[in-house]
Amino acid sequence: MSDDRVIIFDTTLRDGEQSPGISLDAGEKLEIAEQLARLGVDYIEAGFPVASQGDFEAVEAIARSVKGPVIAGLSRTQLADVDRCWDAVKYAERGRIHVFISTSPSHMEHMLKMTPEQVKEETARGVARAREHTDDVEFSPQDATRTPLDFMIDVLKTAVDAGATTLNIPDTVGYGIPWDFGSIISYVRQTVKGDYVISTHCHNDLGLAVANSLSGIKNGARQVEVCINGLGERAGNAALEEVVMALKIRPDQFDGLDTRVNTEELARTSRLVSRLTGYPVQYNKAVVGRNAFAHESGIHQHGVLAERTTYEIIDASKVGQKGSQIVLGKHSGRHAFAAELEKMGLSLQGDALNSAFARFKELADRKVELTDADLEAIVAEELGTSVEQAFSFEELEVSGGTVAEPRARIVVTRGGEKKEATAEGDGMIDAACKAIKAATGVDATLTDFNVSSVTGGVDALGDVIVQLDAGGVKVSGRGVSTDVVEASARAYLNAVNKVLRVKARGDARRPEIGP
Repeated sequence: MSDDRVIIFDTTLRDGEQSPGISLDAGEKLEIAEQLARLGVDYIEAGFPVASQGDFEAVEAIARSVKGPVIAGLSRTQLADVDRCWDAVKYAERGRIHVFISTSPSHMEHMLKMTPEQVKEETARGVARAREHTDDVEFSPQDATRTPLDFMIDVLKTAVDAGATTLNIPDTVGYGIPWDFGSIISYVRQTVKGDYVISTHCHNDLGLAVANSLSGIKNGARQVEVCINGLGERAGNAALEEVVMALKIRPDQFDGLDTRVNTEELARTSRLVSRLTGYPVQYNKAVVGRNAFAHESGIHQHGVLAERTTYEIIDASKVGQKGSQIVLGKHSGRHAFAAELEKMGLSLQGDALNSAFARFKELADRKVELTDADLEAIVAEELGTSVEQAFSFEELEVSGGTVAEPRARIVVTRGGEKKEATAEGDGMIDAACKAIKAATGVDATLTDFNVSSVTGGVDALGDVIVQLDAGGVKVSGRGVSTDVVEASARAYLNAVNKVLRVKARGDARRPEIGP
């Protein structure tokens, strides 16, 4: 690796997917992985293969299909875990096994029930086994920032002796402070001898994940573990887009270090991950937020109009933040639709393409022209429904107002059989959701509801994201339509189908795992 490059290790599909309510299907994970490859990340941590059969199959599918980035899998030090991890990533052009074990006193006592010596023995055994499979082995001492420094150094030396080629220092619970975290990275670099890359993995519990990551880079780290939109456990991980652009905008502070990321794909990647995970991006989010390049103040507006750099340090077009372009209309055919998706880097085939095109024609009949952002939303919705569905959306009829009680009638199909239900509610959306609950028989609590427009204008597509909790199974669902009530019903039914799939495959929310 060049000394002037920082390796981008993206863990959106592993740590990011552990965010509450996110439950991606294999097709959705594959689409995100393909976009991460277009973005130009160096590593994709595709999942934790031993966690479930669904996780294993998703990692294997990404390893077989995605070209460019190295595909990594996470593994505990147990030999069976390491072997299972390799079985999932071995089909990649290049595969990495990422081995971890907890090293803090709290974790060793309460989670592992191990002594320090046992942890060192497990480290040596797990890393050595991984090295039998591949020469690209990463090791993480989980909860490193709460681990006594001398003991962590002993463990890291053990890992290097066993064959680890990357040493990751994870701030697992977001405990680190930038100057302190940077000094840890510097001390590891000076103290642990060998040929390896130092990496950071920072959580955002104190809002310092990006700052800690940059401090790590400043002190010798040459890999950063990040997530799109800062997704991840609890308050999230360091945001890829923020770390990348900090290096891009301030090379004077980082000795000219840069990444291989194609920054013009940042906004599109952010939108795709947001739509497929059901986690909206806050409007004032740095780099990719809707307001990142908006100016309300008259003084700011005047300055930017006269010269962009007066109040903007980032050129919006360089991160893909430019106005959506009108691309298709209701007279556009299937070939034009497929060609436009291909041009945008969206890959759909077979039944998924047919379903997306049918949905496009349905929406194009209501909206004269659709933009690239509209197409992204349609594809994201279809990816969420491209796997076999328990229930399919057929009809929705609603009535309401200030006088009559809001009422909804829903028709769904399951295995060719129609199921119809009617319900009343506090509003038409509430009535529609209650009708779906009655028609499907799935009892769930709506824990979050978010509606936004895909683009501007009175005919904009409404983009609705819901989160459901069905007996501890937490999922998100999304739907798009020019009618917000219909979009809400589609999102709710999409979430119901996810609940049924998660329960069927036994992949209910796992406990927190990994660095």
